[in-house]
Amino acid sequence: MTQESTGGSERIVVGVDGSESSKDALTWAARQAKLTGATLAVISAWEDTSIWGRSPGWLPGVDPAAETMAALNETISEVLGSEPGVDLTTAIIEGHAAPRLLEESKTATLIVVGSSGRGEFAGMLLGSVSEFLVTHASCPVAIIRDHGGAHQTSH
Repeated sequence: MTQESTGGSERIVVGVDGSESSKDALTWAARQAKLTGATLAVISAWEDTSIWGRSPGWLPGVDPAAETMAALNETISEVLGSEPGVDLTTAIIEGHAAPRLLEESKTATLIVVGSSGRGEFAGMLLGSVSEFLVTHASCPVAIIRDHGGAHQTSH
């Protein structure tokens, strides 16, 4: 599913965690990328909770990076189909979503996130991520509310 970027310098980054609001964010970001000719960078984060003194959230023998990439590819296929019609890259990042997406904002034209996440993993709630990005990102941030809700942008 990963495609190499061949487009211009515009780069829209969308954070995806599989929640309905992140799927809506992916849909919105893909449309925006088509309209502007930007590359769409679809990113998902995973975090090893064992560093916080808790047992890991992953079963023995499970590769969290591979599982996250498989889930990301499945979400992209579900939302955009097999031919997204936009220059697309995918990446998974280890760590808390907020600071990792903040780092991505340094080279992005726009960051897009959903208004709230599914909350299965500690620290991956996009509600807190979106709030963090709006106040700290180096580029504009679009927060997409779930299923047809109002869109907010900041910066």
